[in-house]
Amino acid sequence: MTLKVGIISANWGAVAHLPAWRAVPGVEVVGICTSRQETAEAAAQRFNVPRPFWDAEAMAADPQIDIMDCGTRPSIREAMVLAALRNGKHVYNAIPFASNLQGARALYDGWRASGTVGVVDAYSEWLPAPALAREMIDDGYLGQPFGGTCVFNLSLFNNPDPRFPYNWFSQAGFGVSAVRNLGSHALHLLTFLFGEVEEVVAHDMQLLKEWRFTDGSTVPSQTNDFATTLLRFRSGLVIQFQVSWNAPVPSGFSLDVFGSGGRLAMRSPSFPTARDTTLHAGTASGGTLEPVSLPERLLRSPEITLDSQAPMPPAYPMALSMNRMVKAIRGEQPARPDFAQAWAVERVQEAIRRSSAERTWVRIDDVT
Repeated sequence: MTLKVGIISANWGAVAHLPAWRAVPGVEVVGICTSRQETAEAAAQRFNVPRPFWDAEAMAADPQIDIMDCGTRPSIREAMVLAALRNGKHVYNAIPFASNLQGARALYDGWRASGTVGVVDAYSEWLPAPALAREMIDDGYLGQPFGGTCVFNLSLFNNPDPRFPYNWFSQAGFGVSAVRNLGSHALHLLTFLFGEVEEVVAHDMQLLKEWRFTDGSTVPSQTNDFATTLLRFRSGLVIQFQVSWNAPVPSGFSLDVFGSGGRLAMRSPSFPTARDTTLHAGTASGGTLEPVSLPERLLRSPEITLDSQAPMPPAYPMALSMNRMVKAIRGEQPARPDFAQAWAVERVQEAIRRSSAERTWVRIDDVT
């Protein structure tokens, strides 16, 4: 049976998610939704999608839709996801998962009650380097995990173009920040690699009070753009974690972790992709850090029609995640990353917020 997908968003949803879905066998994208009839019809024509929607509730209620891919702003998206779950739809949800802890709890509870498959767009764990790192960790390469650092610094709003579609990130009330956006992706990856976080201590703040655009115009910023955190995992591993979207000469993504047996290091000059994310490793006995070749089996999959050299780089790991989602719907394999992991990450983000406000360690078990 072919599963029918409806996508909410004619921006990132159409540019990246649409080619990813089209790379998954047994799936057909039949609908695309925007906020207005004219833009929905234009998007449907441009991207060759049969049915335009301009009401997410109507898409959620449509019996011809099996999976809803929910994009757009977190604060708006929560109601769309809940409508999809109430109507028995499987959901592929964007990042951040929700706008705050209350919204995340509602989505998590709604998903559990629905009996559907819920996946979040934290696709980094499907990239070749992290996938191989997880295999090495599971095989005991690190030994007892000790410590490390994770840095995810980008320059998105230091000198932004006025036409950049995410300039609304400057506005409060939409559930965005450096921690909630870039941090969501990094925290999902860290959770995938190292398991649950037990407690955090954090400093979450705003560096740039004003964004100056390339045309000389300015807007005040109302959202936090920098955080530094200590994450203590249940395994005992402690990671120093820093994230910012306003680093003027950005370092990109890096993860460097060591244990009793060895060390692993990942690097990407920007947002991690299958093309540029490297892995280095070294053992305690060897004493040097060496590049690790990524195996062919992780650079392409016979199950999808995209590979690591896809024209839109995020589409490859997205397609792998979507393919696993389809398998979960058919009862073959569990989906990942699912709404349970998203809820765990949301609790960590709430703990970061509380720790920064209260200037103390916060246990994740106290965030409910």
